[in-house]
Amino acid sequence: MERLFWKGGIYIATSDVLAGDKAQPKVKREHFKSQKRQQLIGKIIVYIVLILVSVILLAPLWWMVSTSLKPMEEIVRFPPTFIPETIQFENYAQTVQAFPFFKYMRNTLFITVFVVLGNILSNSFIAYGFAKIDFPGKNVLFALVLATMMVPGFVTMIPQYILFTRIGWVGTYLPLIVPSFFGSAFNIFLLRQFYMSINNELTEAAQIDGANHLYIWSRLMIPLTKPALITVGIMSFNGAWNDFLGPLLYITREDMYTLQIGLQSFQNQSTTQWNYLMAGATLVMIPTVLLFFFAQKYFIQGMDLTGGTKG
Repeated sequence: MERLFWKGGIYIATSDVLAGDKAQPKVKREHFKSQKRQQLIGKIIVYIVLILVSVILLAPLWWMVSTSLKPMEEIVRFPPTFIPETIQFENYAQTVQAFPFFKYMRNTLFITVFVVLGNILSNSFIAYGFAKIDFPGKNVLFALVLATMMVPGFVTMIPQYILFTRIGWVGTYLPLIVPSFFGSAFNIFLLRQFYMSINNELTEAAQIDGANHLYIWSRLMIPLTKPALITVGIMSFNGAWNDFLGPLLYITREDMYTLQIGLQSFQNQSTTQWNYLMAGATLVMIPTVLLFFFAQKYFIQGMDLTGGTKG
């Protein structure tokens, strides 16, 4: 026997109420399946877009590596071949003999090591001061530091060249190394964010125990901000290793050339051997690729501007 219930201003039979209760889970399941289907379609679209963008970005890289393995006859052939028909690994051996590759690599590595060291030390020390030391005008000074990021490098290029000429640094590696020991705005900002994420109670406890700021920075802050420091090191390495304009301006002797200048001078020869040039470019690229491949975990953590460590 059906019983009537008062609901919403009308009488509803018991059978209708039960039918409605059974229909609700079915509707929820269908809605859930629809959401899952939409999420799956969205992920597929995202993956397709990422794959297409990756192919577009990697195509020049593949063309460079492919050209480095071809003989000259195949390089000048039309239509061009995307995959080498004849692979010549001896192009790499011929490249390192065609110009002083290892000497230029040693010069580049010398500059890069000091640039990386200077950037890590100076930027971390300056960032610690802005994050953990209170002094008058700190915020105004930090704003001025950030404002330097809006000044294009080409604006300061001529004044810097005149300055380094007058102090006699042109023709040496000093103009390429010394500026890295005075910090850069972006690296200071990046490291400051990490320092500010560390609880002030740690530094206050260290100061109570008699530690000064230099001790706190070197023994406490640097170990806690390893991802950010590695990120600064990777970007500094890439910048110094691939720098072309700086060595072009300040290096005047051929025996002091870096790899980038060496490749350019090799290209300016009467007849450019494109397979050797691409082989040299591939060899120059390998260290940066390997560095990012092995340190990408720290690089991703270091680019988290909200801070990668908590006190």
